Amino acid sequence: MDTRLDTLVVDGSEMRCFLALPDVTPAGAIVVAQHAGGVDGFIREMTRRFAGAGFVAIAPELYHRDTSAIPGSMDDAMTMMGRLRDPNIIADCNAAIAHLKTLPQVRTDRIGVTGFCMGGRVAYLMATQAPELKASVVFWGGSIMRAWGDGPTPFDESAKIGCPVLGIFGEDDGNPNPADVAKLDAELTRLGKAHEFHNYRGAGHAFMNEGRPSYRYEASKDAWAKAVAFFAQHLS
Repeated sequence: MDTRLDTLVVDGSEMRCFLALPDVTPAGAIVVAQHAGGVDGFIREMTRRFAGAGFVAIAPELYHRDTSAIPGSMDDAMTMMGRLRDPNIIADCNAAIAHLKTLPQVRTDRIGVTGFCMGGRVAYLMATQAPELKASVVFWGGSIMRAWGDGPTPFDESAKIGCPVLGIFGEDDGNPNPADVAKLDAELTRLGKAHEFHNYRGAGHAFMNEGRPSYRYEASKDAWAKAVAFFAQHLS
């Protein structure tokens, strides 16, 4: 497996992307949307794991417009996340998708999206905005029923979803809580959107992050297997 940092220019700002390439190419590709902590050790590890499973994976740094996000910034992750706006997120993810399409290692007709926490929200959002996507995996995406900036919420745009969606959630999570998950499930069912949701008992937010007390080994193992199988079905 090879990894590297590619730099794209979006709206006049340099956006670094952590890229992981599988041993066998060309392959389907996955945009890995960051969580509040940015493209940190956890997101890089998950990006490498997707490459190890046979996919090209790219994690764009969505804080690139935020000058406070430089090393040594006093702003915490939640503050920086609160300054993100949906139109910029969409532009950044579309730039990552366009970059993937230039890579000879990528099967350009087999691109998906995933993300964790706020990245799960991004995965849902992009499923409504990028018709070329073939699959979306939402890991405990919170605030899907809230707009970041002006405009509709991702939930409001659910009718535009054009790819199958896999949702991974913990029953002990507060955002999204079980009622939020049930509302998402009901709306996708009403709209006839292909989806499957899995809710893990005894698991809360970030239950796949080994560096946190919230980590749950069995739930993490099962969720990862389901995500890889889902992407293999739709991106291979």
